[in-house]
Amino acid sequence: MDFKGRRILVVGVARSGLQAIAILQKHGAIVSACDIKTEEQLGEIVGELRQAGVDLFTGTYPDILAGKYELIVASPGVPLNIDPFIQAMQHNIPVISEVELGYKLKSPRVEIYAITGTNGKTTTVSLVQHILSSDGRQAIYAGNIGVPLTSIVDSLESGEIVLEMSSFQLETIEDFRPHICGILNITPDHLNRHKTVKNYAAIKEKIFLNQQSTDYAVLNYDDPLVLEMGSRCPAQVVFFSISTQLNNGVFIKDNSIVAYLHDEEIPICKLSDLKLKGNHNLENVLCAVTMAFLCGVAPEVISQAVSGFRGVRHRMEEVAYLNGVLYINDSKATNPESAIKAIESFEQPIILIAGGRNKGSDFSLLAQYIHDRVKALIVLGEARTEITAAVMKTGYGNIYDVEDLTAATEVAFKLAEEGDIVLLSPACASWDQFDNFE
Repeated sequence: MDFKGRRILVVGVARSGLQAIAILQKHGAIVSACDIKTEEQLGEIVGELRQAGVDLFTGTYPDILAGKYELIVASPGVPLNIDPFIQAMQHNIPVISEVELGYKLKSPRVEIYAITGTNGKTTTVSLVQHILSSDGRQAIYAGNIGVPLTSIVDSLESGEIVLEMSSFQLETIEDFRPHICGILNITPDHLNRHKTVKNYAAIKEKIFLNQQSTDYAVLNYDDPLVLEMGSRCPAQVVFFSISTQLNNGVFIKDNSIVAYLHDEEIPICKLSDLKLKGNHNLENVLCAVTMAFLCGVAPEVISQAVSGFRGVRHRMEEVAYLNGVLYINDSKATNPESAIKAIESFEQPIILIAGGRNKGSDFSLLAQYIHDRVKALIVLGEARTEITAAVMKTGYGNIYDVEDLTAATEVAFKLAEEGDIVLLSPACASWDQFDNFE
């Protein structure tokens, strides 16, 4: 797509926005940008952008007048109900995501595989990329995993990109069409932005709406919302399941992962061979195995890669073993459902550290799991009052209220006894509070 001479506004100048600005300027666009943060909050990037010729608005948004801009690029963290996007809609000015921009600029010889869902995206993306790399391919991960798509597409003439896609990124796609996509699960999340689970699921579903009959969608048979999506998918649907042996898909049989595709049953590996623990990680592995098969990777390569994969940082990561106590960093568990899955992964007594900023979640089910499975609860952050109230309704009272993660870690260290698990699984957005648990 030719952007030369086109007047384009980028809304939000965090990581994705900055990469969008850079690639648009490289392709000859006339770029403006805006951010609700002030110059003081943005810091030195203000001078750098203006020196690069960007017309920058800070602390406010410019009026979007007819004919002023031809395209608006939305950074993923910026809500779509603000004035620039409302005015753009009134003037029929297209609004696209940074991922859509990257897709429009990629080489046709670069294949896209995309993964979404509420939980498990980063682990699954990392595992698919690991399998493809183990097969000797030029495979890169990008997207919501911390690598903007626009930061890599110009440097790739061919190869494969495994994309993590959030609901924020999917909201404003136009032509984005992955050859293979995966949907892991749908549970309530980001309801402060999407309002209802129905809206949230509909946005997740956009990952396959541009696919064609030659493409593939890998869906979770065990998740009712995801299963139901299969009837609306224009691509070839392949399911994976922990609980059901499928006629076409990847599933568990006799404590092993088995693929039944193209009328042939192929054993992959024993569950005991996996380094990743917990049913939620098994869900991630099954999705990754299915996608790898559809990418044409040989079963023996998949088996070896999956068996050797140890996971990613901050996701059920074992960070220390002190005095017989295992410390687990699951700080990317940013909603109650992911925290529940973490709790379910252990039989040992758990000291849980939770809290942060609520994204519109209901903590009642998590509260029941805490009542049934958690030895002590340490709460912090803005959501600690809501979490405490939900947990106390169950009759649970072993709750410690602290100011920050340092204090939480100190309390956990004092409470923990040999054989315990200290689990950081916030069930909330961290806003970078949890970077230093190690």
